[in-house]
Amino acid sequence: MFKTLKNALKTPDVRKRLLYTLLLIVVFRLGCYITVPGVNSIALNEAMGQNNGIAGLIDMISGGAFSRFSVFAMTISPYITASIVIQLLAMIVPSLERLTKEGGEEGRKKINKYTKILTIILALVEGLGIYLSYKSTGIFVDDSFLTGALVVTGLVAGTSLLMWLGEQITNKGIGNGISLLIFVGIISRLPSLATTLWNLIVSESGFSTPGLLISLAIILGALVLVAGVVFVQQAERRVPVQYSKKVVGRKMVGAQSTHIPLKLAMAGVMPVIFASSFMTFPAMIIQIFVPDIASQTGFLAGLYNFSIATSTSNVGIGYSIANALIYLLLIVGFTFFYTYATFNPAEVSNNIKKNGGFIPGIRAGKPTTDYLSSIISKLTWFGGLFLAIIAIIPMLIRFLPEGLGNIAFGGTSILIVVGVALETVQQLESQLAMRHYKGFLEK
Repeated sequence: MFKTLKNALKTPDVRKRLLYTLLLIVVFRLGCYITVPGVNSIALNEAMGQNNGIAGLIDMISGGAFSRFSVFAMTISPYITASIVIQLLAMIVPSLERLTKEGGEEGRKKINKYTKILTIILALVEGLGIYLSYKSTGIFVDDSFLTGALVVTGLVAGTSLLMWLGEQITNKGIGNGISLLIFVGIISRLPSLATTLWNLIVSESGFSTPGLLISLAIILGALVLVAGVVFVQQAERRVPVQYSKKVVGRKMVGAQSTHIPLKLAMAGVMPVIFASSFMTFPAMIIQIFVPDIASQTGFLAGLYNFSIATSTSNVGIGYSIANALIYLLLIVGFTFFYTYATFNPAEVSNNIKKNGGFIPGIRAGKPTTDYLSSIISKLTWFGGLFLAIIAIIPMLIRFLPEGLGNIAFGGTSILIVVGVALETVQQLESQLAMRHYKGFLEK
């Protein structure tokens, strides 16, 4: 990786892309410290000092932007939700499906346009929900309509700017812009996590041996977790494909041997993000209409506690166990959904047959489709269960002694950080390879 970065800095075009990406990341981090107009900073510090549950989860992903009520407080989540909705609609609505598969560049632009429009609508709804939720806490200068409009407009404008930054990084920088913004927001919390570990080792009463052992165990566990994520992200099952000889023009093209790479985690981190959004959605809706729901009892309070159990341990172990089981099932279910949405065994089998290929030992046609479906099913079960276990581990860590809740560097966060880092390095290597071949041809 360091060699790749060194070579990238020596290549003018790639170096320019890297610097451009770094500049936009700096803009993003500066925006995390610009508070939305109409917010009382003193009241904000008191209200956000008790961040937990949904608010704590959003604050971790946003890199502290939510606790500061900055213009980037809603992060890029409306865009992610809009992208998921558009992808789902593309599987149901024939016109969108045609745009996705046959529209080419123009189709991609139209899909992108629809996604942006839906993002603004969702950001407006979420911004209004956040304003209504925190209106009773006194963090705003007054309760007038003008203040509310100013706050909601500031939040929507911040999400729109983040969407633009992500698009610019994707087009003119290195890596996927949206993923990089989430990546930067998560790793910006590392200094505070390191401080928490240090305070665990060295307290007011002096050096703590149990604290040192717990800290070492947490660091070792994190390293093992990262290694496991890297292994699963990079591992693949290679299905051999043999192509027979055929005549192309006046030439006889010889037999070729290749393979179909099938990754263990073909769906990536999307199932975890979607399952998490699905689980926390009831709590967000309830909190909008009943701001003091956390102090109440009854059915709505039970549903709220069940929904936020993904991100806090203050609701009791019963809610957490029930939530973990549903969370696991949802992750596995969405893993199958996304895998089969991106990889169609029947389509791949037909393409192999049309090009005169076959899998050794398997007849072309339906037997090939069944064979690929069997492999995909096994890989998806493994990948889905792995994602679920990684996502549930932080829920267990939160039941450790007091003060360790902040150290629970979520499994979802690790999946995102490692996945984005690997993807960015691969894109960097691709950029270098492209420049290398271009230079070779020009010589």
